[in-house]
Amino acid sequence: MIYFSKWKIILVFVVCTLGLAFSAPNFFEKKIVEGFPDWLPHKHVSLGLDLQGGSHLLLEVDVASVMTEHLESLIDSIRSELRKARIHYRGLGITGGDASVSIRESGGVTKARNLLSKIDNDTNISVDGNTITISFTERAWVDRRNAALQQSLEIIRRRVDETGVREPTIQRQGDDRILLQVPGVEDPERLKALIGKTAKMTFHLVHERNIDQDYARTPPGARWLPNQDAGFQGQPKKILIKRRVMVSGEDLVDAQPGFDQRDNQPIVSFRFNARGGKKFGDVTAANVNRPFAIVLDGTVISAPVIREPILGGSGQISGNFNVTQAQDLALLLRAGALPAPLTILEERTVGPGLGADSIAAGKIASIIGMVLVVVFMALAYGLFGLMADVALAINMFLILGGLSVLQATLTLPGIAGIVLTIGMAVDANVLIFERIREEVRSGRTPINAIDAGYGRALTTIIDASVTTLIAAVLLYIFGSGPVRGFAVTLAIGIVTSMFTAIMLTRLFIVIWLRRFRPSVLPV
Repeated sequence: MIYFSKWKIILVFVVCTLGLAFSAPNFFEKKIVEGFPDWLPHKHVSLGLDLQGGSHLLLEVDVASVMTEHLESLIDSIRSELRKARIHYRGLGITGGDASVSIRESGGVTKARNLLSKIDNDTNISVDGNTITISFTERAWVDRRNAALQQSLEIIRRRVDETGVREPTIQRQGDDRILLQVPGVEDPERLKALIGKTAKMTFHLVHERNIDQDYARTPPGARWLPNQDAGFQGQPKKILIKRRVMVSGEDLVDAQPGFDQRDNQPIVSFRFNARGGKKFGDVTAANVNRPFAIVLDGTVISAPVIREPILGGSGQISGNFNVTQAQDLALLLRAGALPAPLTILEERTVGPGLGADSIAAGKIASIIGMVLVVVFMALAYGLFGLMADVALAINMFLILGGLSVLQATLTLPGIAGIVLTIGMAVDANVLIFERIREEVRSGRTPINAIDAGYGRALTTIIDASVTTLIAAVLLYIFGSGPVRGFAVTLAIGIVTSMFTAIMLTRLFIVIWLRRFRPSVLPV
């Protein structure tokens, strides 16, 4: 254990140098760090919500609307199948959470039942006289609810990532809720607007009777929708569109903000995949000189007239919106539509002032803890204790550098993990120094005592560190939020503490031993 090969000395030097280099940017303001040469580290430690402030939102997914949408889709399928089979029916609709239909002729009930049983394997069918009721199974409802929640999680994550926010916390809570924590948000209202929009876009043909603007009359297969540009250049309040979706926003693959070359107004350019591009081309080719409505979340955002077939699978949306609105719309379309509306159940905003107070308190706790440990080690173990104190200081730089390189989020519990690491970092040295004392009392020479002390304590140190590291890993895997923040700093601290105790402090002692060759150990 006394012999130190050159490669080990180089390794210790390189690791310590890198730790100091990667931790250095945290001691300068970001403006100063931006002026550093490109080859120098630039990353600061990423602070969590409780340290740098931000938004905490608890969202509820409107699962009921998802179920209603599936029922409406089921009813459309029932209508289509019955019409194809020329079975006369009436009263088709939703009754008590199920789809029901009455068959006019008694002889057609059996035929209709057999036909409708093939529509969806996840449905149950019951017959009461001439009335057929089709209901989804409990398993089907659970699967659709879980799918809607999982899809909502993914789309929220895409939208938040598009804003450039680092280390957001997005996780499921219960059967229909999502927890969202976004640190460092400068405009929480814009974030809520981006998260809250369903962003479901569809393309519809405008109905011929739209020019009448008679809101009291709604032709079959049509509906009135509010017009986003109402009042702008004489635009009407509502637009009558055909219910049939000609092209769905699900086929969009890209959307980017830009400016119209003719009037320099903000626009959003979009592009479809192959399937959507073909549909879009067919619709525009068959409806030249007719208005084509673009509907977003139940509002017509634009209804341009098709001047010529659009066969390239791309187009643009123009309307009465500014640059920020165009950017947000493009972001929403790129991220995809939510399967159901979201409701904000709980909202908390953590100010940066509270985070600054937490950081200051953490610094004070860390300094007090380190001073007490340094004094204890110096008094208890003399020169060897001072060597351990130097290694402890370098250990703090290694932890800070590790957090910066990994861009792991530092939270308030994470600061507690660092304070705990300060005490744990010298545990290995205490074990080694006590073992060396025992060897000296038994009459060994300084070199033999140090060699035996490190050799016999090494197994205990590794066992204790590995078991603690396993606990930290499990906390990170199964924990969330504050628990993860604590686990991150604890795990990094364990690794750096083993390095400084087994390698760095031992190197200090070996260098001192070779230079002074003492007859008595100051421990």
